[in-house]
Amino acid sequence: MTRIAVGRDHLRHCGAAAGRPPGDISATSKETGPSVTGLAAPFRDAEPATRRADPAANRCRFRVVVVVLAAVAVAVSGCTGSPAAQDAASPAVQRAQAAVVAGLQAAGDYRGPRRGPPAQRPGLIVFVAADLSDGGIAGVAQGAEQAARAIGWPLRILDGQASAEGQTAALRLALTLKPAGIILGGFDASGQQPALRQARAHGIPVVGWHAAVRPGPDPGAGLFTNVTANPAQAARLAASYVIAKSGGTASVVILTDSEYQTQRYKAGVMAATLRQCRRCSVLQVVDVPVADAQINVPAVVNSLLQTYGKRLTYLLAVDGAYIDGARVALFGAGVQGNQPPFSVAAGDGDASELERIRAGSYQQATVAEPLPLQGWQLIDEINRARAGQPPSGYTAPPHLITQADVPGSAVFDPPSGYRQNYLHIWRR
Repeated sequence: MTRIAVGRDHLRHCGAAAGRPPGDISATSKETGPSVTGLAAPFRDAEPATRRADPAANRCRFRVVVVVLAAVAVAVSGCTGSPAAQDAASPAVQRAQAAVVAGLQAAGDYRGPRRGPPAQRPGLIVFVAADLSDGGIAGVAQGAEQAARAIGWPLRILDGQASAEGQTAALRLALTLKPAGIILGGFDASGQQPALRQARAHGIPVVGWHAAVRPGPDPGAGLFTNVTANPAQAARLAASYVIAKSGGTASVVILTDSEYQTQRYKAGVMAATLRQCRRCSVLQVVDVPVADAQINVPAVVNSLLQTYGKRLTYLLAVDGAYIDGARVALFGAGVQGNQPPFSVAAGDGDASELERIRAGSYQQATVAEPLPLQGWQLIDEINRARAGQPPSGYTAPPHLITQADVPGSAVFDPPSGYRQNYLHIWRR
């Protein structure tokens, strides 16, 4: 397996929003609310090696989000006597098929916690978004906006504009507002320790969404709790889909962004899961900034097509944003939307991902999180912190979405009654 890393030195010159002042979006006005659009022969893995991209590619790191398609197990057991059919009987493929069947079920616990404190008195909550152009972050922000209205609190949204500098500036601005609580939306708490120590000193609870690797409390990082699906579960489900769908013969490139702990972790779990499959291969792990995925991924995918040709059968990404860029390159290369390499993501399941899956356009599946529900959970966790109670301990499971079960809504929003549940908890 080859690992390619492309440096971030010139990020501000390749379409990222570095250096711009943080955007300020008031969640109380439609005009200023967050922009949401409706919310193969076998190849064995070698040991990871590091290889530099050519100078042109080194101008930016690329980051791609691939949506995870979950196909049912019968799709991989069709050709008796073929190598794929023989490998379909292997333990790794059987485990993958079982994981896919379980991931397609919508019977998970999407109702939220069972009990909690009543709504605390109104106080300003600031949602600091890593990048509101990211569909997952925007979807969660929209859910938090709805929940804040329901509980009776004002909510203000600041946009970090896809750069570490912008996120730090937005968080500093949030502190000057003396809020009753802060939400970190989609960026690592570990990189914001000075500001989070200041928040702690002023008694301001901070809750994260995808702000740490694992769900739950993280006092060492300055988080009352972190709201996310289990990233290992999501990554394994995405890789299992690829193993099952290919009958245990997938040759895969993994796209990730090493700037974020969660994305690094997901990529590692994906690679480890694929290595359990005897005839599967991880060709490369490509490190690309997700903020510039649409700009830089076409060149990355073109290079991969030239390097591997038909050997490359799957693009497996940690975030759905990568697939837009991949689609441009694949279309330009004459690849139809239902032809390999197929794209699968262990991302968020935002509106653009579901639309691609629905249309059968360059994305087979995604491992989605219930973004609106997570937005409501963020507000509930701040309410618990303000009431002096511990975090809820609730974690919504990820869900595998394919063309066969893609919802009609813009995002995965299970009809579990979670809104009514939270209103009951808050006495609203």
